Amino acid sequence: MGDQTRIPDETRIALLIDADNAPAAKIDVILAEVARHGVANVRRAYGNWKSPHLGSWEKVLHEYAIRPIQQFAYSTGKNASDMAMVIDAMDLMYARNLDGFAIVSSDADFTPLVMRLRSDGYAVYGFGQEKTPTPFVKACSTFLYLEKLRAADDVDDGATVRPRTGAQLQADRELVQLLRNAVSAGADDGGWSHLGEVGSHVRNQGSFDARNYGYRNLSALIDAMGLFEVRRNGQAVEIREKPKAAAAKTASRQRGRRTRPAATD
Repeated sequence: MGDQTRIPDETRIALLIDADNAPAAKIDVILAEVARHGVANVRRAYGNWKSPHLGSWEKVLHEYAIRPIQQFAYSTGKNASDMAMVIDAMDLMYARNLDGFAIVSSDADFTPLVMRLRSDGYAVYGFGQEKTPTPFVKACSTFLYLEKLRAADDVDDGATVRPRTGAQLQADRELVQLLRNAVSAGADDGGWSHLGEVGSHVRNQGSFDARNYGYRNLSALIDAMGLFEVRRNGQAVEIREKPKAAAAKTASRQRGRRTRPAATD
């Protein structure tokens, strides 16, 4: 009954957690992020709850109204939770009571499941650690690295994660090409594109999220890169690629700031 409760017109999301491959300490930010997209009216965590390894998860299940799904390890060295999650996800998909799925795991074995859900029209929000293999990351509608979430939102006291510098962002060829293509796709005769259109374009291509680079949003990431001109008119933001000479000069200044020796007395 609790899993099926629904309110008309709400966006309904199933939160499925691979407790063996996810940190319990991040459940609050995971739920906060899911809430941006809809209501997690299905919340399940999978694992062998007799294992002391899941002690940290067991402590938060009741607090966050997450249903534990017991899965015994039938073979040594095998994660039986994966199969249980896949079966439940398919059952939920065929029930047609949901609008999306949130998968919490760093295990690439869920990639085929994500692809199947998306092919049937469901949004899939992925959450995992930075060690998560690329195929799983890119299969999701959006994917967020758990190490980045608190640092980007400035709510984790003592966080050690720092945003990438402009030079580091420029050195990421995949990111640079992704943004250049997005800006070019929606550019007017002057080369200007609306930031909203650029954001839609990059999200449609993969699991892009500026917070994975340490920035609160795309606008802040664009500013930090130093490769694009930005003009703002009230709430409207437009960007275009800088001429190559200007971009190279910006990159040179950024490298100079990083390598300049400290002043001596």
